[in-house]
Amino acid sequence: MREPESYGKAAMAVRLIALLMLALVIAVADTLTDLEIAVGVFQIVVVLLAVRFLPSTGVIAMALLCMVLTVISYEMTTSRGSEASGLINCIISLAAIAMTTWLALRMALAIRSVHEARSQLARIARVNQLGELTASIAHEVNQPLSAIVTSGNACQRWLATEPVNLEKARQAVDRMISDANRAGDIIVRVRALAKRSSTHKEWISVADTVAEIVALAHSEIEGQGVALLVDVPEGLPPLLADRVQIQQVLLNLMLNGVDAMKKLEADQAQLEIRVGWHDGGDIGFAVSDSGIGVQPENIHRLFDAFYTTKEEGMGIGLAISRSIIEAHGGRIWVTPNPAIGATFHFTLPTGKMET
Repeated sequence: MREPESYGKAAMAVRLIALLMLALVIAVADTLTDLEIAVGVFQIVVVLLAVRFLPSTGVIAMALLCMVLTVISYEMTTSRGSEASGLINCIISLAAIAMTTWLALRMALAIRSVHEARSQLARIARVNQLGELTASIAHEVNQPLSAIVTSGNACQRWLATEPVNLEKARQAVDRMISDANRAGDIIVRVRALAKRSSTHKEWISVADTVAEIVALAHSEIEGQGVALLVDVPEGLPPLLADRVQIQQVLLNLMLNGVDAMKKLEADQAQLEIRVGWHDGGDIGFAVSDSGIGVQPENIHRLFDAFYTTKEEGMGIGLAISRSIIEAHGGRIWVTPNPAIGATFHFTLPTGKMET
């Protein structure tokens, strides 16, 4: 299987080669035309394309190459046209390349700052979500810890018998190891949601991704008197996505659904998570609740930053969810249920895995 990093390196190499060829084509065109025609100024296109995928040092290096090619083109075309006009055009081209490079780097820096702020905001939202799951996380960790204590006591009893029952003691130790690993897995999932990290796309199992976040929030959901239904069919293809970010979106939608049903009777509150094929070959996710629903006039504003219908809400959860899904090439929306409640949908594109 080819890792996503290999695709990135191959794409980078192809883009770089194409960029160099474009710079050479512009330089050749500048050489073959008269001095009065400032073809070299089109090297700014190379700089603008370079800033899309090269680091700052790479953009500067590409700009310097464009400037060198512009000077070489001027030197090789001094025999055609006015030399004074050619010199002026060369200076204008060099100034345009330098100014474009400076502006492009400033723009790239601003974009990176926005992405960093968005990443930090997403992490704050995840930590807030984990705060709401404190009781659930404690319950999930306490289960394997209690099982370890039970198995430890059993192991002591088997070792104290005459004769010593080593087989039963070994089985008890195996259970202790298994439960310890289960507790460790829970801590790993919590840390993954809480820590600050850049986007890391990998091939993920849809079923495992959903199961992990459901297991983390299951106790909290049922503790609120909400019946949980999860439907993930077998045979769904893997997705090239950031597991933590997709789980953050699911967790946000689940907690929003639970919050919308706080005033319902226990037998009326139901949360459904459904996954399946969507139109166009994408994988569709749906989180449906039987809560208060969404007012029609609010549907188009729910995903706006800092817009919230909750008294204590920050209005960033759904906005961050939208940015995550759109960054993965999908889309997210909400529809009112026919009777009560609402359903939040999002899609993710499927990719092909090469071996």
